[in-house]
Amino acid sequence: MDRATLSWICSLTGATSATAGERIQSLWSGYGSILRLQLKGGSVPTVVVKQVRPGGRRGDRGHQRKLRSYAVEMAFYRDWSVRCGPACRVPKLLGARDDDGWIFVLEDLDAVGFGERRGWLNDADIERCLGWLAAFHATFLGEEPAGLWPIGTYWHLATRPDELAVTDDRELRAAAASLDERLNAARFKTLVHGDAKVANFCFGAAGVAAVDFQYVGGGCGMKDLAYFLGSCLGSRSLAVAAPRFLDRYFELLRAALAGREVDLDALEAEWRALYPVAWTDFARFMAGWAPGQGRPDAYTQAMIREALTS
Repeated sequence: MDRATLSWICSLTGATSATAGERIQSLWSGYGSILRLQLKGGSVPTVVVKQVRPGGRRGDRGHQRKLRSYAVEMAFYRDWSVRCGPACRVPKLLGARDDDGWIFVLEDLDAVGFGERRGWLNDADIERCLGWLAAFHATFLGEEPAGLWPIGTYWHLATRPDELAVTDDRELRAAAASLDERLNAARFKTLVHGDAKVANFCFGAAGVAAVDFQYVGGGCGMKDLAYFLGSCLGSRSLAVAAPRFLDRYFELLRAALAGREVDLDALEAEWRALYPVAWTDFARFMAGWAPGQGRPDAYTQAMIREALTS
């Protein structure tokens, strides 16, 4: 990180000096890195810096999608994240620039009590994440996603024609447009995180926080829920546990929407009906992302049957 950038970060935080510490991770496809910086004399002892440097890459569809995703993430942190309260905690944005790439200077969640990461979730962990999703969806219910993806999630059909073209599951390929249309036609829409997998949740005594908002945008909340449950439960567990967690999500959503003028029964009925559709829509993407991998697992097959016959 160059001296000018370090000086800028010091000016944001009131620090007298900033030193690059650990590399937390590299960004997908070599687009940059996420670092933790140590500060002296500032308002905080550390910050997390997400530095995106795409460089002179070819302008193919995937590259353009990634560039758009970072612009969306910056818009989310600048314009939307301040509305995320303790129930859907996100890192605070301390500063951002978008010259020759993007730089995000973010609150260090580890330093404020969200320092635990999970590779495996127990039921209590899952419920905490469901609470985050319910609070996030309630906060932004009915909002137009200005500056964000019009349709959230990294796999939505309009951005994935290449994967659709190589999908070897004829049934899913034929149903792709209909699945997409049904999700987009939902009466009740919110902002969806768009990549709500286990790896993007940070745990601590104070609850749970979420990171990585490159694919946040408009849509039905079931996209997040289906993707999240698929990221933390195997097929056998899903068959038993998914209905219970679906029920719990709607309990939490209703509580988060208490006092709002929302037809909660209609919302729940619509979104429950779209849950298998959201699951099948992601299965459609995976069939093109990794063609030739054989039949989907038993739970996904059940969701596909339900979605295609309803």
